[in-house]
Amino acid sequence: MRIEILSLFPDMFRSPFEGSIIRRAQEGGYVHIGIRDIRRHAEGPHKISDDYPYGGGGGMVMKPEPVIRSVEEIKQEIPDGWVILLSPQGDIMTQERAWQLARKSSLILICGRYEGVDERVRIAVVDQEISIGDYILTGGELPAMVLVDAVVRLIPGVIGKDTAQTGESFYQGLLEHPHYTRPRIFKDMPVPEVLLSGDHERIAQWRKRASLERTLSRRPDLLKSAHLSNEDLRILRELGGDSVQ
Repeated sequence: MRIEILSLFPDMFRSPFEGSIIRRAQEGGYVHIGIRDIRRHAEGPHKISDDYPYGGGGGMVMKPEPVIRSVEEIKQEIPDGWVILLSPQGDIMTQERAWQLARKSSLILICGRYEGVDERVRIAVVDQEISIGDYILTGGELPAMVLVDAVVRLIPGVIGKDTAQTGESFYQGLLEHPHYTRPRIFKDMPVPEVLLSGDHERIAQWRKRASLERTLSRRPDLLKSAHLSNEDLRILRELGGDSVQ
């Protein structure tokens, strides 16, 4: 996969992408991540990339020319690049959207700033708007980092064991079951005996029940769209989730 990120503050991406799984994914050739400064395509000696909004109001708005020219430059290299604007007005980022994006060969991420981007950017070059939550940040750089992390880890080969992903929260529409490791007892809190039994069927049953119980208590809204078996529904009824169909 190839990911190109357009930002007014490209230095923000250096440290996050130079460590952990993202670094290894790049070194292994699974993904190429490019960071481009939008100001390169701004006009004038001062490379001004924002201006006051027509109609008045506070704040500044990113000008259309530098952003659109930046996208057009990348499109010459990757014509099929899927253009995403990180915006609080976009679709909420979910695990399902992460999977959808991971299937694409190339992404172009536009990081908004200030009061946002000129509307003509959305009209001319944007394929999709994505938000990472219902709150306001100072710019699209942090959301872009979140999106990249969520997507890159789904590229085949990036995470060593594919089975590690299948039990994660949201993979099947549920929250993940609790995890334990050594020591066996810590501050009078023991590891559940079933996890020490070696009985893989009992362990799987315990994990499924724990996952359903945690989802019911913390995020019952997820159960409406989760893929639930008849056994799952039976367990939920035992747990008091009578309203789940």
